[in-house]
Amino acid sequence: MRYEEAAFAYLNELIEHRRNLHRIPELGNQEMETKKYLLECLSRFQPDELTEMLDTGIRCVFRGNGAKEAIAFRADMDALPVEEPEGCAFRSEHEGKMHACGHDGHMAMLLTLAHFLSEHRDLPRDVVLIFQPAEETTGGADRLVRAGVLRNPDVREIYGLHMMPDVPLGTIACVKGPIMASTCEIDVHFKGRASHGASPHLGRDAIMAAAYFLTELQSVVSRRIDPAERAVVTIGKMEAGRIRNTLAEEARLEGIVRTYSNAVFDEIESLIRSLLRGIEAGFEVQGTLTKHVYYPCTCNDAAAFERVRRVAGDRFAEAVPRMTAEDFSYYQLACPGAFAFLGCRDEQYGHPLHSSLFGFDEQALVYGLALYAGLIFEED
Repeated sequence: MRYEEAAFAYLNELIEHRRNLHRIPELGNQEMETKKYLLECLSRFQPDELTEMLDTGIRCVFRGNGAKEAIAFRADMDALPVEEPEGCAFRSEHEGKMHACGHDGHMAMLLTLAHFLSEHRDLPRDVVLIFQPAEETTGGADRLVRAGVLRNPDVREIYGLHMMPDVPLGTIACVKGPIMASTCEIDVHFKGRASHGASPHLGRDAIMAAAYFLTELQSVVSRRIDPAERAVVTIGKMEAGRIRNTLAEEARLEGIVRTYSNAVFDEIESLIRSLLRGIEAGFEVQGTLTKHVYYPCTCNDAAAFERVRRVAGDRFAEAVPRMTAEDFSYYQLACPGAFAFLGCRDEQYGHPLHSSLFGFDEQALVYGLALYAGLIFEED
């Protein structure tokens, strides 16, 4: 990449920011200390605009000469409820919380990009830096978009990176189209009528209804969705009944739905609701489907993907789409964009995301910074 040499001059700064942020992990919508650190750093770079959003989010704008349309970059801020083991020189100072998903690195790259932009003021376009809360929990991206984070300047393309410990160090892995799945957490509740187990005809068995639902649910993907589409419906928790000799009045199931197509998700939801209506009629129970956190499919725009591939150059690799999810997808519904994996695996690091042992080679941050700079300054 053209900007690698320039980016290496910022390596110590990238490491310092990453480690400082690693020490102060905070959960979604609670990133107050993180926000304070970010604002103090960003204010030193004298951006044209510096705005707090959604209590803990930040938007930082550097204005350009208008030769090209505005571009945005996003870093997520929140950590995970994971206890970090002893041994790290910059270990988490917040008990039971850890940056075990690389968000400290994401923020470090965007902070250092702000420094880079402050030293290269002749920008060909407006640049918007988005520090977003609650990626891991309630979907801060959706709320930021609705709050106007992509307006004034009107962003026309957006990019994001995620540290990826199973991708070799320095590799920029991206793919055209879906790169991460949509996800929705679902709860299914059956309400029946209790009766003594010796008189089952007097009750309406919620367990029987739930068991039938769980069995038939397996046919939704295997028999009703085009095999060319990739989709997963998983029920991971089920609770019902109170005592052995009484028909259960209630049963609850919890699970997830994941696909590489927002249209396929809509179809699966419709099929689940249709199945519920049949079970309500057949078992004379009440069935309720509740959707919780929903992230659409992270789907890369073709032109934005080509820009990433061109700027990454020899560091580019074709990514393998994953069934994990990302709320970066909400930005892509509002404007074209691309999301890529930043390889950080070497001989020392390789533990998976969300592991208490997760870490990464900090040199990877240089390659992310170089990619961002190239996307801003290189010719189309």
